[in-house]
Amino acid sequence: MKKLLVIALMLTGTLTFAQNKNAKGLIEVDGICGMCKARIEKACLNTKGVKFADWSIDTHELKLIFDDRKTSVATIEKQVLAAGHDTKAFKATDEAYATVHPCCKYRDEAIIDDHAPKKEHEHKHEDGENH
Repeated sequence: MKKLLVIALMLTGTLTFAQNKNAKGLIEVDGICGMCKARIEKACLNTKGVKFADWSIDTHELKLIFDDRKTSVATIEKQVLAAGHDTKAFKATDEAYATVHPCCKYRDEAIIDDHAPKKEHEHKHEDGENH
């Protein structure tokens, strides 16, 4: 009986330490193209504790999985803002916004219209890069 009690206590302790510290988060982030997606996700993944970041061009939703012992949604959101992208709650500084590629200027209606879905739509950047 003593052995069973000791084993039960050991298992309980092990289970307590093995708890999943992953948290999920969702942030609405402005952007318009694949380059924006790469920049937003990179800003998140460069944040200590972020394990997964996926931004949707269509919905503007940034889905996150992170270790809540190492970071928070607020910290991750600050990184996104520093990368030049507005969120639903906050606007990136003009200095940060100025760093995004000219085709990614999501605050400019003409650029947004250029990214609107069209038949066989593709545009080229000055450097010849397509997306």
